[in-house]
Amino acid sequence: MKRTGIMGGTFNPVHIAHLILAEHALEQFALDEIMFLPSRRPAYKPAEEILPDAVRFQLLQLATAENPAFYVSDLELKREGNTYTADTMLQLKQLEPDTDFYFILGGDSLMKFERWYHPEIILANAHLLATTRGNGTDTAKQELVYQKAEELNRRFHSDIQVFTTPLMEISSTEIRKRLQNGQSVRYLMPEPVRSCLEDYVGVKQA
Repeated sequence: MKRTGIMGGTFNPVHIAHLILAEHALEQFALDEIMFLPSRRPAYKPAEEILPDAVRFQLLQLATAENPAFYVSDLELKREGNTYTADTMLQLKQLEPDTDFYFILGGDSLMKFERWYHPEIILANAHLLATTRGNGTDTAKQELVYQKAEELNRRFHSDIQVFTTPLMEISSTEIRKRLQNGQSVRYLMPEPVRSCLEDYVGVKQA
């Protein structure tokens, strides 16, 4: 049975921390592939805060082009109305009933997971892989994530697993701020992504 990891989010824009996280999950859990699943632009967000759907999708395609195990899906971008992970997982299992899905999320998201829309549906259709960062630099926070995983596993009879990735202080928000200030974003994202993004926002850097 094929094992597919899912990286969801706005990817506003995608950067190397996203790619490193995906690669770690791919290796640690012997996954066959990673699906990058960009969400639609939230209607309540000002347009200047979120890059257009087509731009974020294109940047993801550029970012993943050199890794044969990575690919990008527009499943959520095409869906009308509110986008919920539970609905996405039901749709994916209908499209690929013989695939084991592994939904990758951050430890902070896991702490709030029980308040997501129908978490039981997500857990019935996907394994959760929750990441902690820093390789032991914040053991108290990491312990909370492990405790939450155990609590949710008991409550939902699930198999949430926690794994550690390197601490990378890179965020999409910081990248957007640097671009607005005319600062370099070199090395924060693959070069084709940087070039395309700077062309879109009208920034040129040496």
